Amino acid sequence: MKSEYDFRGGKRGPVRRATVGKTRITIRLDDDVLEWFRDRVHSAGGGTYQTLINEALRWYMDQADEPAEDLLRRVIREELERREEGLG
Repeated sequence: MKSEYDFRGGKRGPVRRATVGKTRITIRLDDDVLEWFRDRVHSAGGGTYQTLINEALRWYMDQADEPAEDLLRRVIREELERREEGLG
């Protein structure tokens, strides 16, 4: 019996190579988070939710890069406020 397909020359792995600078991963997101991003793409009239998630992560990275001096000032201010509240 002859097979309809001949996979002897086949290779394992993705059909298309990943774009340079991109890494394919598996990630588990909460359903509501994924739906939120998909809704935003749909209401914008197109695009991909993966791109939108990437942009959101970049925005977060930029916010997280608070200069050490600003971070220290914020922590000291918060601690002083806590002490004042405790004394009052």
